[in-house]
Amino acid sequence: TYDTRPMSDGWSKLLDVGPLADAGARIEFSIPLAQFPRVLPLLAVAEGAVSGQVDFTREGPMAVAEVSVAAAVTLLCQRCLAPLMWPVNSTGRAALVATAAQAERVPEELETVLAPEYRISIRDLVEEELLLALPLVPRHEDDRCAGASAGTHTVQASAPARAGETHRPFGQLGELLKRQ
Repeated sequence: TYDTRPMSDGWSKLLDVGPLADAGARIEFSIPLAQFPRVLPLLAVAEGAVSGQVDFTREGPMAVAEVSVAAAVTLLCQRCLAPLMWPVNSTGRAALVATAAQAERVPEELETVLAPEYRISIRDLVEEELLLALPLVPRHEDDRCAGASAGTHTVQASAPARAGETHRPFGQLGELLKRQ
């Protein structure tokens, strides 16, 4: 039996994991991006929200949370430093453990999330999944960054390359070393 609870404001409150897993609870959420302290520094703009659901189950003695998140976040392209919209649609499964000793027994196919005293907030679960879904180095998909095509970012080559010619920046290094 599913216990479905929409959650609009209580996402930061600590919840008891055991009863949620035993009941097969599903909690739906919508959390403003500004409420994620570890994600906030990665964002160019902290507008919008993350929505989705958390399904709690029990696998043997372990409480497991399946976290599904959806959002559109604005990051900074690390190539041109222009804003970059990044769609997030991610689902992850995590074993909720109270101690490091329990974490050692978690199967490989599950992430491990520490839930001290078997209590955790929905915000913390969502933040973990969101961090896993974001790129380590955000950048536009092609070589033509948004900033470059808009004229705000230009890269000049020191010498024009000829067709079929390979540019070797350290090609002359051997000759320089021989001279010394």
